[in-house]
Amino acid sequence: MNYKINFNSTFANRGMGLENDINETNKYYNQYDIALIYKKPTPIRINQTDYKHMRITDGFFESPSTLDYNGVYKGKYIEFDAKETKSKTSFPINNIHKHQIEYIKKVLKQSGIVFLIVRFSSLDEDYLLNGKDLINFLSTNGRKSIPLDYFKKKCYKLEIRYAPRLDYLKIVDKYLL
Repeated sequence: MNYKINFNSTFANRGMGLENDINETNKYYNQYDIALIYKKPTPIRINQTDYKHMRITDGFFESPSTLDYNGVYKGKYIEFDAKETKSKTSFPINNIHKHQIEYIKKVLKQSGIVFLIVRFSSLDEDYLLNGKDLINFLSTNGRKSIPLDYFKKKCYKLEIRYAPRLDYLKIVDKYLL
């Protein structure tokens, strides 16, 4: 199996997008039998299709999606979401939907590993926010956003590398397993 990894380590080339970085990382994890983690499709009901032009002409979201990614790592269920903000000072809580917060609570109740990967795109910084810490922050603060300072003090900074591109499992090994 040939596997190509894009090598873009300069800040100028980081415009791939967080999901692309995570998808590249997950391909690496899968190729080397480290973990099985996949992006979940959004549940869509298709009502009408234009077969001649190969496109959907009418459809709707069947139900709210949960989190972006799920899978298995070292025998443990893992689920997380990718979030981006252009803000240089905070992460808006309204970027996390209420049903996603409730779902994070359910995964925690079942002893699963759950977190957010948050990219501050204007700062070229990525952080892993543990689900427990997120729920604790939400229950103890009346804020509409999570300050960048909270991420710097309480979360785990992720670095862009060659391979794996965004090694979030290194943090899971160290702090969440």
